[in-house]
Amino acid sequence: MAIVNRRARHEYHIIETYEAGMILLGPEVKSIRAGQASLNEGHCIIRKDRLLLIGCHINPYKPAAMNNPADPTRSRELLLKAKEIHRLMGKLKEKGLTLVPLKIYFNERNYVKLEIGLARGKKAHDKRHDLKEKDVKRNLQRQYKM
Repeated sequence: MAIVNRRARHEYHIIETYEAGMILLGPEVKSIRAGQASLNEGHCIIRKDRLLLIGCHINPYKPAAMNNPADPTRSRELLLKAKEIHRLMGKLKEKGLTLVPLKIYFNERNYVKLEIGLARGKKAHDKRHDLKEKDVKRNLQRQYKM
């Protein structure tokens, strides 16, 4: 079960992608497994050599939320090697680059992973051009099916 930020690929040109671990509470993992999370408002920042996910909404897991309620939009620390974080810090100093969460998923060892992308924002004409290409591909697919 993967939770995908579909809006990110529409709003940004993804230059590079990274796979980061997440520090979560137990009920949050169960909630993600149930598909109760949203990346639409989330973004990543680097503060004091730590990579943080801000604004990601993970609904509280119902059975565990009664005893120990947690803030669904709290900032969560991401696990990436120090060398990669320093490399990202250098790249983020360029104008127009940002870190965007793309996907939350479970890897083969059942760890929660977050795919983040180094991205540059798209202009309005780029978005229109992408939509045109998508329509052309869809029309070609329809014609081949007939």
